[in-house]
Amino acid sequence: MQDKRRHPPADSPARPGTAPANRPDALVERRVLADRAAVTRMLRRIANEIVERNGGASAIALVGIRTGGLYLAERLQRLIGEIEGELPPVGAIDISLYRDDVFEGLPKPVIGPTELPFEVAGMPIVLIDDVLYTGRTVRAALDALMDYGRPRAVQLAVLVDRGLRELPVRADYVGLVVETTPDESVKVLLVETGESDRIVLRSRDA
Repeated sequence: MQDKRRHPPADSPARPGTAPANRPDALVERRVLADRAAVTRMLRRIANEIVERNGGASAIALVGIRTGGLYLAERLQRLIGEIEGELPPVGAIDISLYRDDVFEGLPKPVIGPTELPFEVAGMPIVLIDDVLYTGRTVRAALDALMDYGRPRAVQLAVLVDRGLRELPVRADYVGLVVETTPDESVKVLLVETGESDRIVLRSRDA
């Protein structure tokens, strides 16, 4: 499909005096919230809930938010295929240029392709991400999705809901709910990125 995204100027400068927030190298792993077996169980449960709510797999499409959400969408596609005997279509959406903080400390945002190999207009979409936090990522994903057409409905599936919302966003399917503080971070590690499947809680080193 033709890329219809609205693109801000690629050479827009970062705001002076800004620094990257929540630098990953400043965070230390504190505890494991879920291991490989637990992650698998969560995804199987979410897949079953998606099928039950939508009456099967023939009338939905899965859209993963790059990159963690895309890996989860591909896994959910396979699990739904095992349940229903048919695979729902999967697409990927990149939100880099739709974020409201894209040029705050991110002078050269990494932009991945948006790939939606189906007609978005009129299609029920299950939007998938790894961690739901402030809600701003989901808002950006909805803005990006609407540039490709008006879905009949959008449902949200996340592996982890860590709370601390800044926007009125709620997931329809959740693997794990965990209470966190603004100083903490929840990281989903997957085999697709060379890690073993697990969910970890991190915080800044004292």
